[in-house]
Amino acid sequence: MPVAVGSDSTQFSAYFQNLISEYHNRYGGRGVMIYWHVEKNACCIHSQLKSVSSTEVAAMIEGVLRHCTEMSVQKNYVDTHGQSEAGFAFSYLLGFSLMPRLANLNKQKLAQCEIGDYQRYKNLQPIWGDSINWGLIEEQYNQIVKYTAAMKAGHADPESILRRCNQNNLKHPTYIALSQLGKVIKTIFICNYLMHASMRQEIQEGLNVVELWNGVSKFIFYGRADEISSNHEKAQTLYVQYLNLLQLSMVYINTVRKRKKR
Repeated sequence: MPVAVGSDSTQFSAYFQNLISEYHNRYGGRGVMIYWHVEKNACCIHSQLKSVSSTEVAAMIEGVLRHCTEMSVQKNYVDTHGQSEAGFAFSYLLGFSLMPRLANLNKQKLAQCEIGDYQRYKNLQPIWGDSINWGLIEEQYNQIVKYTAAMKAGHADPESILRRCNQNNLKHPTYIALSQLGKVIKTIFICNYLMHASMRQEIQEGLNVVELWNGVSKFIFYGRADEISSNHEKAQTLYVQYLNLLQLSMVYINTVRKRKKR
């Protein structure tokens, strides 16, 4: 069944001696990150415990590939931190649409299909970026497919692969090719995003659902001073799964009660 999901992270406090507990500049304080994938009807299909320094792009891809339900994720709504050029490239190759809410939309650049586009469309010159190196994408195609297939088959996790595609490997030809492909997909997305108000509304609605889910998880996780009180990885994962199960049970009970009132 094709579905659209919103994904986002929230931070929970954890013991200082927890091996994955780190200080997070955006959230403030030490803790761990729980990354949720929530379907539009408030059904969480995947949850994962990550360190706060982990890339949200990798967590987003991981949830789409490993949710273990009969659903087929066709669209994934994320905020600015859940997208990157490599993320756009891999989402396209994996067969789903990455749909971010870009906070810095006014600073985004559109990729040129050809070098002459800068002169051909002079009214767009202020927002033109570099032209796409199609030859490099073709040259690195087999390597890109290799990474994508390994990710989909579970032979390599997205975190490990995306770690190779970070700012430290700017000169690596495969990284550059992925970035080029990502710029193409991102440019198409930005054009559609600006043209269609319904698309912007759809993304906002999808993110509202997962943000409300985050709020509820904070509300019901009140025991032990709102802190994951274990340093064992399996116990930490169980904390997340129990919280997920509790929230899903609340959604189910509320749905049943509303139907009975009708």
